[in-house]
Amino acid sequence: MADHLRTELVLDALEMALWNRRPAPGLVHHSDHGCQYTSLAFRRRCRQSGIAVSMGSVGDCYDNALAESFFSTLECELIACSRWRTHSEARMATLDYIEGFYNPRRRHSALAYLSLAEYERRQPSQTTAA
Repeated sequence: MADHLRTELVLDALEMALWNRRPAPGLVHHSDHGCQYTSLAFRRRCRQSGIAVSMGSVGDCYDNALAESFFSTLECELIACSRWRTHSEARMATLDYIEGFYNPRRRHSALAYLSLAEYERRQPSQTTAA
């Protein structure tokens, strides 16, 4: 979480995701056409990591529906009912919500009422044999 949308923000997020998740080859990163995602540095890092870059159609309101749904949920379940004194408090509360509740425990109707973590655990491995 930062107070800017510069390329280093998405590079840091990508590095954190790569470190924590160690994705198998074939991962696709989908985004809008924001300048941080179209930057040479971001695209280069994705290529180095074996990540295919995908960008939605300009002006397609359904293209980013999944992300918009998440942010709407975050707004309703955390932001609208909370007040923080500092940016650091907001950052920690958001991290706690996502990593402590949304991913491991919040059930999703589109996933047969499983949490994201449980749904992912039940999926067959995406790694390929060498």
